[in-house]
Amino acid sequence: MATSQTLELQTRVAHKPFYFNTSAHLLRIGRERATTLPELLQALRTCSEDSIFQHTFRTLEEHHFIREGFSNDFAHWAFSVCHEPGLAERLAALDVREFTSVERMRERLVQIVQNYIENNSHAASHVAREPFYFCSSDTVVVPTPFVAHNLPEFADGLARVSIHSIHHHFIEARLRLKLTSNDFSLWLQDEMEMKEAAKRLNYIDIYTVTLEDVRRHILRIVDRALGK
Repeated sequence: MATSQTLELQTRVAHKPFYFNTSAHLLRIGRERATTLPELLQALRTCSEDSIFQHTFRTLEEHHFIREGFSNDFAHWAFSVCHEPGLAERLAALDVREFTSVERMRERLVQIVQNYIENNSHAASHVAREPFYFCSSDTVVVPTPFVAHNLPEFADGLARVSIHSIHHHFIEARLRLKLTSNDFSLWLQDEMEMKEAAKRLNYIDIYTVTLEDVRRHILRIVDRALGK
């Protein structure tokens, strides 16, 4: 039986509709490249913030298609190309959700690589089989036909958009929002006054699940609020 709160959420109309978008990325190779760990360390210090975001957050979209492996490009390169599993594990253990700025994330990456070089002197002179090219990307936002004026329409849009739209609003948006939240949580909090649900979205583990799993987790939270 629906409660008064559930009925109110079902009929509440947002002042600002939620427009589901997706995005396309034009990848750009930057000036920095690395063939050794000291070169990686130096490049991490000087590359753009967008490049740090590219190789951690944005590549989650690629890694979400597989359940095993490393969650960021730095860890993948350290393991597959440098054959430094110890460093790869340390880099992979970095949880991007803990950071509220890309610069802080950069500092942590630098610390991990620097400490590893200091404690493993042999690794400093080892030349990787392939260089690591630091990249960034230009983002083109692409509208979709889906717009939500209320919570039921929001749930319907979530169920029907592509996983690229999920990535755009749930992961890509974090760079624009200084890593503090995502588009879905902000809309639920500001337009639907669902602060607890918005918080639960931010607790979704983006490492151990696929983007389809992320969609299902969000839908479960929204459906529960709708009394389903």
